[in-house]
Amino acid sequence: MKKEDLRKVSAVEDHRRLFKTLRYVYPVISRRSGGLSLGVNLNPLRHCTFNCVYCEVDRSEPLPFETKDERIDLDLLEQELKSLIEQAQSGKLAEYPRFSDAPELTRVIKDIAFSGNGEPTLSPSFGEAVERVGKIWHQLSQKPKPKTVLITNASCLHLSGVLEAIKRMHQFNGEAWVKLDAGTEEYYHKMNVSKVSFDRILGNILLVAENLPIYIQSLFLKFNGADISETELELYCERLNEILSKGGVIRGVQAYTIARPAYGPGADLLSGLSALELQKLAEVIRSRTGLSVETYA
Repeated sequence: MKKEDLRKVSAVEDHRRLFKTLRYVYPVISRRSGGLSLGVNLNPLRHCTFNCVYCEVDRSEPLPFETKDERIDLDLLEQELKSLIEQAQSGKLAEYPRFSDAPELTRVIKDIAFSGNGEPTLSPSFGEAVERVGKIWHQLSQKPKPKTVLITNASCLHLSGVLEAIKRMHQFNGEAWVKLDAGTEEYYHKMNVSKVSFDRILGNILLVAENLPIYIQSLFLKFNGADISETELELYCERLNEILSKGGVIRGVQAYTIARPAYGPGADLLSGLSALELQKLAEVIRSRTGLSVETYA
């Protein structure tokens, strides 16, 4: 099934990070992945270095598991991931109601993604989790094998061990999907509400782009009905060009907008873009950077 046809599948709207009794692993049908993505939630305690205005994580809800341990039970994670892979390959995953309108999409794993309810590289178990997932990936019989993906806001890539783990992902078809929503420090703080400096984010994006192919993930929205300004969009494109000029490898841009309830600060002032509005932004990005841009409205 083509990516553009996935928007017709109801399971695409269901991105819950809990599945049955599993603590760390969950299946979703993802438009950006092009089918079945197995998410690995390394942040069940919902910690993050960003507090994005459009965040989909409702931190007011009670935690589903009673624990304060930030370390991951790696044996349990490995067990859950193997079980979910077996369910996909055997066809059992297709029997769950959430996949009823596209059961065929559950049989081929497109990627195994480090994602979840916060920044995955914040987890003290990130490096060990990468090793465990890599071991399982090498044992997979599926051909071609899925990607392994790190979905990150780039805030922690300078931390000890994180970059080394990212480099290891090269050995199992790894890539990174890195958040960049702004071209200026002011707009970055407005969108992402973080204590991490914008310069640190840009430097870390270059760091990962020098070591692993990346896609830039950018969310565009309206504040009180106002679009991103032309100046901000131009400077956003300049940031991408700077990364490219310094040797960073960017495979493309994933441009998207609000599609689900938001729980960030001032979320009630936000609204999404139409498909046409998003396409117009994408055309500007393509023309200014030469990068391929996929849109998800």
